Amino acid sequence: MKGYMYIVKCSNGAFYTGSTKDLERRIDEHNNGEGANFTRKHKPVTLVYYEEYKFIDDAFAREKQVQAWSRKKKEALING
Repeated sequence: MKGYMYIVKCSNGAFYTGSTKDLERRIDEHNNGEGANFTRKHKPVTLVYYEEYKFIDDAFAREKQVQAWSRKKKEALING
């Protein structure tokens, strides 16, 4: 089943990186206070970047990789 690695920008300017099988639903969950604890405290969020993968496991692995990156490196990814 396909999956997505995504980055959202929170209301406080911080980036949150996640993975999901349904990108639109997950962004809605974050904005409705049903997402991660961090985004609940810093909503609304705006989707700023995503990658699509054939398998959710690959998206999850990429999420973990990107989470470890500095803000500067994430910004470079977002900006291409």
